[in-house]
Amino acid sequence: MSRPKNMIVAQSGGPSPVINNTLRGIVETARGLDEIGTVYGGWHGIEGVLREELIDLSAQDPEEIALLRTTPSAGSIGTCRYKLREQFPEDFDRVLDVFRAHDIGYFIYIGGNDSMDTANKVATLARERGLDVAGIGGPKTIDNDVGDSEYRLIDHTPGYGSTARYWAHMVQMANEENNGSSPADPVLIMQAMGRKIGYIPAAARLADPNREMPLQIYLAERKTSLEQIHHNICEMLRERGRAIVVVSEGLDVGDIGKRADSFGHTQFSSSSVTVAQMLTNYLNEQGLPVKGSARCNVPGTDQRHNMAYASTVDLQEAWYVGQKAALLAAGGEHGYMATILRTDRQNYTVAYDKAPLAEVANSERTFPEEWINAAGTDVTDGFVEYARPLIGDDWVSVPLVDGRLRFARLKQIFADRKLDSYIPQADRAAANG
Repeated sequence: MSRPKNMIVAQSGGPSPVINNTLRGIVETARGLDEIGTVYGGWHGIEGVLREELIDLSAQDPEEIALLRTTPSAGSIGTCRYKLREQFPEDFDRVLDVFRAHDIGYFIYIGGNDSMDTANKVATLARERGLDVAGIGGPKTIDNDVGDSEYRLIDHTPGYGSTARYWAHMVQMANEENNGSSPADPVLIMQAMGRKIGYIPAAARLADPNREMPLQIYLAERKTSLEQIHHNICEMLRERGRAIVVVSEGLDVGDIGKRADSFGHTQFSSSSVTVAQMLTNYLNEQGLPVKGSARCNVPGTDQRHNMAYASTVDLQEAWYVGQKAALLAAGGEHGYMATILRTDRQNYTVAYDKAPLAEVANSERTFPEEWINAAGTDVTDGFVEYARPLIGDDWVSVPLVDGRLRFARLKQIFADRKLDSYIPQADRAAANG
């Protein structure tokens, strides 16, 4: 049998409550595969690969790897928002130099669309340069925007189910407060993540599938105006006396001072004013037909790292996606992303398969128009039927020690450096103006 090749796994983009369980699935599966030698983690994504900062995951205590199951976010090996670009060819050369130096035969990149594009480019270039490297993608995004709108490539991405569950519970609890404090605070605006796709704010409907709450939901996909939202809320106040309003952070209500990350993605949480605050100010300036004022909540990154609200379904699927990615790599299945496909919609069962990275990287999922009601103030039962199984029915059990959460703590065991130091080319360009 041929000598086993080593693997690099790295993470990119925003984290999720379950991203580490995909990493765990990869590491634990690789341990039992003869084809895979040492598993390295790129310290802070592809930047760690470029800097030759490779943490030895095979040398970690198995108990700490097991604790990745309930360790949220991406602190275990880090993530980044660095994108390999054609105008910076030295970066690509450097990645291949690192692969050669550390006998890498497998590269798994966990992330969203941009990460799938990176995995595809790196592995394809490696093969063009004569390196036998299997490039595999591991899907991850709380936005659920990886894949196609027909759900043929992937049904949903790990991370989304947990964030959807978070919103289902947040809206339930906010409704309890609003019901009690409505004489003073009749309107509560809640802002959910989602730059341009509405799966996260839509999850608010999971808090109230029977439509008993005075709840309105506004997605970025359906254009509206502050005036129209004010009218809609006033109508609800006249009928119900109070209102819970969930808005997408990407809802177009005018200039809020956007910033962009290095992927070119808008970061609304870094804006000078949020959509929720702008809407709240407008409602209070225009006035309400009942006494009291509007107020707002913007949970920020809590929705993508709160392990207490993680979905047990999401956790399980994240591990199996990692397992599938490792198996694809070991089998030499170059150029694929591990996927989740729904096999039974009535009794919710899934299968783990693969989709071509090139197809995933060039696809763009949209929120189905038929899942938005005619008024643009809610989502339909079709969405509820799709999303309900993803949030699960049980609470995740997170270990505590002395009353504090017990997260995985990996030892900083790095591979010996074999190359000269390197500064990523885009960082050099930025430093030089």
